[in-house]
Parts: sequence; C-alpha cells; structure tokens
Amino acid sequence: MYELKTKETDSSVIEFIELVDSPKKREDAYRLLDIFTETTGFEAKMWGPSIIGFGKYHYKYDSGHEGDAPLVGFSPRKAKISLYFATGDTQRDELLKDFGKHTSGKSCVYINKIADINVDVLKALIDQSVRFLQERYPDK
Repeated sequence: MYELKTKETDSSVIEFIELVDSPKKREDAYRLLDIFTETTGFEAKMWGPSIIGFGKYHYKYDSGHEGDAPLVGFSPRKAKISLYFATGDTQRDELLKDFGKHTSGKSCVYINKIADINVDVLKALIDQSVRFLQERYPDK
C-alpha cells in the first residue's frame, strides 16, 4: 500500500522557520505565517519536514487513493518560497493574473519574496482555496 510522505507532525513551526538560512526568507516566512493564520483562522502545523500547513481535509480519488492534506500552506525553500493551494480550482488562474511576480505548477505557486506579490491577492487565493476544498471534500 502507498504510504503518504507528507503527514501532519508535532514538530514546531517556529523552530522550523528559525532554521531557514536566509534572514530575508525567514522574515518572509514569519509574515506568511501571520497572513495564512489570520486569513484561514487555523493554527499552523508542520506537514512532513518542510511544509507549514493550515487546516486539513480528507481526500479520496477515483483510484481509491486517499489521505489527509493541508487546505493551504507554504514552505520557505532554498530557491523559492512555495505556496500550496488547491488543484483543480478554476478561479486560481484568474486570481493569479493580478498576483505579481511568480511561477506556478499543478498545486504550487512559487515566489522569490513577499515584496514581489500583491498580499490582498494572496489572501484571496488562500480564501478561495480553502472554500474550494471544503466544498469538494466536506467533513463527513
């Protein structure tokens, strides 16, 4: 059976952020921590060794694969800061048009620093992702 690598842990979010090498990236991580906490209303939790997640949902795919994941999150990685939003949300692309300097993948949006983005659009992306996932995967 497939074992999920990214699970919620009891590791300290603050200790993780304190280990971020770059002082500027560490500062941005604390600012993101505040923005995500304030916007979601959820307490930050570590998911795996390097993702700071907020809230959680249980998903089950048609293939039978299922598990838990954070509703939204971020990770201050060495190269860029990864922001995690819902996949499959058609409104995400529309919001990203006004987001600022970024690149994106399937579920990640990558930024260099908070100064490059529109924080109001970030809050809208967080809200939209949480709403989308809670509607798609309601608690049973």
